[in-house]
Amino acid sequence: MSQDLRNAPTTKPAIAEALRDIAAPAAGATAATPVAPAPSDMVTIKVDGREVQVKKGTNVLEACLQNGVDVSYFCYHPGLSSPAVCRQCLVEVVGQPKLVPSCYTPVADKMEVVTNSARVVQARQQMLEFTLVNHPVDCPICDKAGECTLQKLYDDWDHKGSRTEFDKVHKPKMADIGPHIVLDAERCILCSRCIRVCDEVAGVHQLGMAWRGDREQLTVAPGQRLDNPYSLNTVDVCPVGALTSKDFRFTLRAWELYTVPSVCPGCATGCNVEIHHGQGEVWRLVPRENLSVNKYWMCDDGRFTYKEIRSRRHSGARIGSGRGLPAQAVSVDKATSFAAERLSGTVQKGGTIGLVFNAQAENEALFGLSQVAAKLEAAGATVRRYVVGRKSHPERADKILRHADMNPNTRGAQVFAGAGAGDADALRSDLGKGALKALWMVGEDLPFDDAVLVELAPSLDALETFVVQAVHDSPLVRRAHVQLPACTWAEVDGSFTNAKSMVQRIRCSVSPAGDARSHMELVSMIAKKTRWVEGEAWQKSPRQAFLQLTAAVQPQDGSAGPFASADWGRELPPVQLRFANSRG
Repeated sequence: MSQDLRNAPTTKPAIAEALRDIAAPAAGATAATPVAPAPSDMVTIKVDGREVQVKKGTNVLEACLQNGVDVSYFCYHPGLSSPAVCRQCLVEVVGQPKLVPSCYTPVADKMEVVTNSARVVQARQQMLEFTLVNHPVDCPICDKAGECTLQKLYDDWDHKGSRTEFDKVHKPKMADIGPHIVLDAERCILCSRCIRVCDEVAGVHQLGMAWRGDREQLTVAPGQRLDNPYSLNTVDVCPVGALTSKDFRFTLRAWELYTVPSVCPGCATGCNVEIHHGQGEVWRLVPRENLSVNKYWMCDDGRFTYKEIRSRRHSGARIGSGRGLPAQAVSVDKATSFAAERLSGTVQKGGTIGLVFNAQAENEALFGLSQVAAKLEAAGATVRRYVVGRKSHPERADKILRHADMNPNTRGAQVFAGAGAGDADALRSDLGKGALKALWMVGEDLPFDDAVLVELAPSLDALETFVVQAVHDSPLVRRAHVQLPACTWAEVDGSFTNAKSMVQRIRCSVSPAGDARSHMELVSMIAKKTRWVEGEAWQKSPRQAFLQLTAAVQPQDGSAGPFASADWGRELPPVQLRFANSRG
C-alpha cells in the first residue's frame, strides 16, 4: 500500500444523534415503581452486549451509529435507498450463519448484533483490500484528499501495505460528463450513491454502470449528460474522488477550509448549507442536513450564490446629486449623516417618504426599518411601505427544492412591512405619479427588466431624497443621492424567514468588503442621526434585534406567530473542515 494513502489526512466518522430520548420514570416514582414498557414503536436489541432501544424499521447500521458504535460503510446514505453493494458494513447477528450487511437488515426485538468480533473485523479489512485492488491511490493529487471516506476507513481499520503486484485496471480519467462535473472512473468504487441521487432525488436516470467484473465503470446513460438541477449532490455523496466539481476542482485542500453553518440565499426554500471559506474568501457551499427543509440536498443554482459575495460589490459610500452623475466618495459616517439630513428635511416639509423592505435583507434590518416607520407615523409623517425583491421565475420551480421566489426573506419582509404594504408594481406606480418625495431602499434589488428601469429613471431623478443601501453596484444605485455599502448574507449574523415561515440563522463567515456595513447597522446609524430612534435594544447587536423582534411580532390573540419557535442559538466559532464531520 502506498505511503501516500497511509499518511493521508482523515475525517472523523459522523455519528447521528439518537432519534428520540428514552422516557424517564415519572417524577416522584420510587425504586419499587415498575418500569414502563418500551413504547410500541420501539424495539430492544443488543449491540456488542449493550441493550439499546431503537425505532422499529431502523436498519442495524443506523441503530449502531445512533448509539455510538462505529460501523464502516461506503454505499449507504440515510437519504437514499440501501442496495448493500459495498459489503463494507457486514456485522454478525447471533443465530445467523453468515455475516449480514447492516445497512440492509432491519432491527428485530431481542436481536443481538456483534460489530467487533475477529470475524467481523477480518471481513471489514478484506473488503477494504478488495476495494483498493484497482484503486489508483493518487491521494496527493486527488481533490477529495482530506475528506475521503476510503482514506478514513483504511486508516481506521486496515492500515496495511498493499499485496497487489500486477498492473491495475485503467479506466477513463478526466471525463467531462456534465456542465459541472468531471469523472475519474479509476477512482470510482462502484458504490452507486450517485446513481441513486439522480434516480431518487432529481428524478432522472442519467448515470449507470457499464461492463462487468473489474472492468465495470460508472458512466452517463446513453444519450444523456449529467445536467439535472441537482447534479452536484453526486459530488457530495461520492465517498472518493471519482466525481469532482469543475467549480472547486484544484482550488484548495479540505484542510485549508473552515466551515460555518448558514442558509442558502438563492430562493425562498432556505436550504441549510455549510459555507466553506479560507483566506478571507468563500470557496463553496454544500448542503447541511435539515430534514424539515432540504433533507441532505440543495440545487446547483444555490451552490453558486457565493460568487455574488465579491462580484460587482458596492464597497464604498458615495454622495452626490443623483441622476446617474458622478458621486463623491466619502466615509460611511458622513454619508449616513447626509442621508439623515436629507430624509429629515423631507419629513419636516410634509413630504411622503417611501420605505423599501427588500426580501434580500435579513430580518433584523427589516425590523429596524419597521421601527423607524412606526416612529415616523406616530409623529404624523406620511410613510408608504413596499416589499420588493428579485424577479420570480415560475419556470424553475419544482416539487423538490427549487422555488419560484428568488429571494430568501420574502416572508420576513412581508411581516415587518405590515399588511398594508405595497409591492414592486405599487412602487412603480407611485414613482410614476410623483407621489413620493423621498425613497429609502434597504437593498437595491427590483424585479424589473432594463426597459422598466429606464422608464423609472426620470421619476427617480425627480425625488428630493433618494437613499440606497446597496450590496452590488448598478445603474439604479448610481442614481441615488446617498449610496451606502451594505454587507452580503455571508458577512453578517442574522436570520431569514423561508417560504414555510421557518426562521433560520445565517452566520458571518468572511469579513465585509471595503467599508460595507450590515443593513441593520446602516438603518441604525441613519435613525440615530435623525433622532427618530435612539438607544433601543435592536440597535446594539443582531442578537438583541432578534430577541426584540421575536417578542414584537407575536399575534395579539395569543396564537403561534411566524417567530414563535425562532431561536438565535449559540455562537459557533469557525471550525476547520477536517474536524467538522461534514463530508463523505
